[in-house]
Amino acid sequence: MLDDPIKYGLLAMLAIALLVAAFTDLKSRRIANWLNGAIALGAPVFWWANNMALWPDVAMQLGLAVTTFLALSILFALKAMGGGDVKLLTALALWIAPAHFLQLLIMMALAGGVLTLAFGGWHIIRRQKDKLAIPYGVAIAAAGLWVIASFYVPASALNSLNG
Repeated sequence: MLDDPIKYGLLAMLAIALLVAAFTDLKSRRIANWLNGAIALGAPVFWWANNMALWPDVAMQLGLAVTTFLALSILFALKAMGGGDVKLLTALALWIAPAHFLQLLIMMALAGGVLTLAFGGWHIIRRQKDKLAIPYGVAIAAAGLWVIASFYVPASALNSLNG
């Protein structure tokens, strides 16, 4: 898929943004709006670099993002997910092809489960009485990075990094 350094650069910027989101969510349990906005605003440049047609390609990305936002807004209303997490995953939906987005959600759920067990255990060990807060942006970022490495970066490029 990637035959152009511009595409690599854009994916590298997305990866850096995901790492920043994970770090800030881990540190303060917040993901900044400017970061989510930058991720979302970078998507049209990525579409252009990939020569995506407005119909059906871009329309499908927008539809996926809207669907993601609507579904996660329900979880936000139920206080099952934070607002920054909703915005981060919605912005990420603008980048990830619909064919790979379900895999992203599965990896996110698995990473989120591991995070929940780890933070829950730490919470119990420290005998904290306050509400447990899981930095789910870490799981979203990890899943996003996994999808980038698995589906967007050619295996030959990854192999050259390893040896």
